[in-house]
Amino acid sequence: MAFFSQTGQQGMQALLGKCRIIWPVIRCQQLFAASLNIPIQQKFNCLSFMASDSTALPVNSKGVGVFPAKKRSQVEYEGGTRWDEESKEISEGKLHLFSGASKKKVGSQALLKRRFIRVQPPEKPLQAEEWKKLREECQSLETFEEVMLKSMIKCNSHVDVAKSLLTYVAKTSGDIGYNLLVKYLALCVQQQKTAEICDVYDIMKMRFKTLESGAYSLLIRGLSNSDKWRMALALLEDVKKVMTPSRTSYESCIKAASRHQEMSLARELYHDMLAKDLVPTLDVLQAFFDFSRGMEDADLKKELFDILLYLRDNQIYPHGTFMRSIKLWFESGECPVCHHQLEDSNLTEEEYNILKERITADVIHGRDTFRKTSPQEFEAFQAFVEDRLPFDIVIDGLNVSHVKPKKMQCENLFHAINCLAKENVRLLVLGRKHMLVNSSNWKQDVMKEMQNKADFFFAENISEDDTFLLYATLRSGKHCRFVTRDFLRDHKACLSDSLTRRLFRKWQRGHQIGFSRHSLGYSRSPAFNYDCVVQTTGDTWHIPYKDMFEEKYSYQVPRKWLCLQQKQ
Repeated sequence: MAFFSQTGQQGMQALLGKCRIIWPVIRCQQLFAASLNIPIQQKFNCLSFMASDSTALPVNSKGVGVFPAKKRSQVEYEGGTRWDEESKEISEGKLHLFSGASKKKVGSQALLKRRFIRVQPPEKPLQAEEWKKLREECQSLETFEEVMLKSMIKCNSHVDVAKSLLTYVAKTSGDIGYNLLVKYLALCVQQQKTAEICDVYDIMKMRFKTLESGAYSLLIRGLSNSDKWRMALALLEDVKKVMTPSRTSYESCIKAASRHQEMSLARELYHDMLAKDLVPTLDVLQAFFDFSRGMEDADLKKELFDILLYLRDNQIYPHGTFMRSIKLWFESGECPVCHHQLEDSNLTEEEYNILKERITADVIHGRDTFRKTSPQEFEAFQAFVEDRLPFDIVIDGLNVSHVKPKKMQCENLFHAINCLAKENVRLLVLGRKHMLVNSSNWKQDVMKEMQNKADFFFAENISEDDTFLLYATLRSGKHCRFVTRDFLRDHKACLSDSLTRRLFRKWQRGHQIGFSRHSLGYSRSPAFNYDCVVQTTGDTWHIPYKDMFEEKYSYQVPRKWLCLQQKQ
């Protein structure tokens, strides 16, 4: 969002030499005042300010530098592991941040941390007077805001609650300190709020002459998990000009490139990281196997074999999820009998665009769509998705919740989310509003735990969510998969021509993940990277088959193949 015209921005630059920074304060005001819907003039009287943290220096009129190597913020988890040194997920709710300080100051902060460890953030945004009252009740004049923001990170509070706190801070002091901005940024990254991440970055790069390592790691991580992932690459390049980027920053960019099928870029970043003596985590090594399935690239295949040799040479034992990724890569696309390559299930770029256009026209915007939802609800869903793109897996929550009828529905869904979350992917769950009401099937403590691991959109109880499922999956890109036990036959029938219907089935076979029940629990049917249809190369035939005949067509395609070879 542009806040000033070009002329206005030039005028602001002229003021930088006379006062510390005016523009970023106004930017802060506009960013945080919006959460309470109160005119900016009512909320703020002070425009100029001094930076409150000695490690975050006000910018001068000559521009913005990047941080020096000696001024690194420490981003720590419970247990003392630094952000730079451990690939932990901030979604675990264990993130703690603090700026470098003397031992005396650190000891004081630790004492105050213990004092306020039980502080619970409010569930809804507060007005300034309410924050003032709460602050007085806690009897702390200096660290209340930091402790509260730490609690918000731990409790995964809504960002609007944090915005209302920063609005109060800006109103009372005319300044939002560096530490508070970094903590607010951590909350935005944790919730994958792309627009807010970009807003905070705009404020920080204009307000401070230098940023610390922890802030850049957060920014790169947040942007790399969004549709603005190339901004993360640009940030990484800026950091490389003055210092060695953190392992977390490199791996965030590698995963983003892999997720978008830019494997050459991912390999280039990977080798750059190794050249700087940064040891890769198993997560980033697994990403190479996850996103390389079915790709015919000799250099990429050699890279993956080199990773396996790396595990051997360093006596590293992959965990179960990583082993499954390796297994699926080995099995993808090649017949184990004759070693012929099977046809890829991925659509070409042209085929994908054709399918996306036809589904948008015939299914999503078809004449039957608003019989099952309202225009207002679907527009709200579109805005919700656009603010959080891209997703890796979209889940039909109500459908999955019925996988085992004798189990609580929330338990079924919880199991599916836990299973998929192990892959370190971004999840969107499509639910219904009745799930938010505590009942025998929908325990709200379980719902809250699930919402810490995935984004949820709750539609009206009478709405049909297949349209939502298709929209979010296609809008996220070719890599995105979806989870439902529905056959989607009605949507195939809506497509206007046989070519598009064929492409839809091929796309469905390559992207639909299924969950089913059995006597020992649950089983998951992964999407295929090769197309499960009868195939021939002339002298060989590959025929998928099932042990038992099924009348109705199912997305649960055969797992067994017959390989026929013509004798020479």
